[in-house]
Amino acid sequence: MRLLVILFILGSSTLSAVAQEFKVVTVVESIVPGGIGRSRMTEPKESADYKALTTSRVKGTKSDQGDVSRDDVKIDAFDETKLLNFYSLTGINFQNISSNDAVITSKINDMIKDGWQLVFVTSGVESDAGKSDGNGIFITRMFFKK
Repeated sequence: MRLLVILFILGSSTLSAVAQEFKVVTVVESIVPGGIGRSRMTEPKESADYKALTTSRVKGTKSDQGDVSRDDVKIDAFDETKLLNFYSLTGINFQNISSNDAVITSKINDMIKDGWQLVFVTSGVESDAGKSDGNGIFITRMFFKK
């Protein structure tokens, strides 16, 4: 019996020593009038090493970021899920918004089934700035950990 208790304690402490893994899923929903924008949910399928893309400044004006190629930042493998735009030709489209909610909920539920926990959500918007600016997106990043 004492051996079982010791094994249980050792097993429990080993579980807490495992490093956590994080994953980010990004949702970009177009708020371009007329419904001509593109809306997607993306999830990277490969990792990136930020250290290879980071430079240090010793003096505030000299930067070596020009030595880092944009191609080095880009990954090739990611999932891309089609979503609907917030606007149609007649204006804001609530059916599209609800449809996107259903797709995003499906993704979150699958992630939870796979052992991920949604720990943080952040969002931002770049909205239409007037008649001459027909661009805009609503971006949401969901952070999961396992």
